[in-house]
Amino acid sequence: MKEPGSDHPITITQNPHRIRVMLGGFIVAETTEALTLQEASLPPVQYIPRKDVRMDLLDPTDHRTHCPYKGDASYFTVNGGGLVRENAAWSYERPYPAMARIAEYLAFYPERVDAIEEFTD
Repeated sequence: MKEPGSDHPITITQNPHRIRVMLGGFIVAETTEALTLQEASLPPVQYIPRKDVRMDLLDPTDHRTHCPYKGDASYFTVNGGGLVRENAAWSYERPYPAMARIAEYLAFYPERVDAIEEFTD
């Protein structure tokens, strides 16, 4: 386990905007309680509370990855409007203590869903 620091900064902030994830014309997730995770120079990632995700459109997969800063990630196939996108969403079920805020949240790969929209009104 590595701790975020000046050599690899990770910040988690509350996103004040509405975030919507779309696939095949279906709203897969929509929330006003997203967390924005900014890791080093990577693009920001929106983490959405599980309660605001249509979990009936997600199926867990056997795919797993490990991040030395966040822990072990579990993946989900996303179904919507007849489209199936394997391993399009992930979650850190038991993140390391420094990333505890993202427990019970899911994130989506932008290139595996139709859109991750952010509404500022």
